[in-house]
Amino acid sequence: MTHTFTRVALSLLSLFVLAGAAFAADPGLPFPATSEASDQKAGSLLYYNAYTSSATDPNAANTRINITNTNATTDVAVHLFFVDAALCVPADNFICLTANQTASFLTSDVDPGVSGYIVAVASDSNGLPIPFNFLIGDEYVEYASGHAANLGAIAFAKLSPVVTLNQDGNLAQLSFDGAVDYNRAPRVVAIDSLGARADGNDTLLILNRVGGNLGTGAATLTGGGVGNLFGILYDDAETPLSFTFTANVCQFRSSISNSFPRTAPRVETVIPAGRTGWMKFYSLSDIGIIGAAINRNAGGSDSNAFAGGHNLHHLRLTAAAQLIIPIFPPNC
Repeated sequence: MTHTFTRVALSLLSLFVLAGAAFAADPGLPFPATSEASDQKAGSLLYYNAYTSSATDPNAANTRINITNTNATTDVAVHLFFVDAALCVPADNFICLTANQTASFLTSDVDPGVSGYIVAVASDSNGLPIPFNFLIGDEYVEYASGHAANLGAIAFAKLSPVVTLNQDGNLAQLSFDGAVDYNRAPRVVAIDSLGARADGNDTLLILNRVGGNLGTGAATLTGGGVGNLFGILYDDAETPLSFTFTANVCQFRSSISNSFPRTAPRVETVIPAGRTGWMKFYSLSDIGIIGAAINRNAGGSDSNAFAGGHNLHHLRLTAAAQLIIPIFPPNC
């Protein structure tokens, strides 16, 4: 289905809320909204790269989501979208944050038995996305495989009060254009250090596409999703090996091993015991990609056994990513 969208200005009430969201008298300079998307800044839209939970045993797999309104004077409604990685089907609800409020919840309580990613959008009393660049967040995620990490939410600032609506006014198009709507999205992402599996390392790669229609279904990496991806693996002597793979899913997850990615020679030969490497990924189409890498190492007291994770580094950007969300009033 295609939609025709028209840009409109926010209501006077929304503009008043925006005006009331002035910076408090904190020391230092405010973070510029034009700075690119990052897990080290506040924004109006947050991407949580991974969440999971077990429907039968939350102690085996679960995620704690944290979100904070850093504005000292203004409340905000936040539209949360839980994207099921297996089915590409979103589910949504609102969370209402007062000024200076932080909130936490377990995904086993709100979306049990599902793995995927979460999008959080600052909204006004009508459910319209607004420039409220005061949201920060993070998550503690633990998979049944033992991969666990604390990941910051990727924040995108909204750059103007302009909203692009379809003809019926029940869908909004969010453009990561870096000019009018939201910050640009990453197009090339990287793992900066990849440990050897021979040293007990098991690195889980997670990739998500920035885009899709969260009223009907998320975008896959290929076609509707992450898509056809190209990557380069480097050893610590700068030797490059390229590879390709298809991720016809809304979230791609795989441990890095001799089975993935397919390189010649294989990964465990390129990165033997005591050595490291790095990797970068991008789509053959002009789409936005974000993700994370989580390492598991059961080495116990071994001084070289490190576990944890971080979001992927953003190397290059695109202004082509778009996201469509449904519009309806929150229950705040």
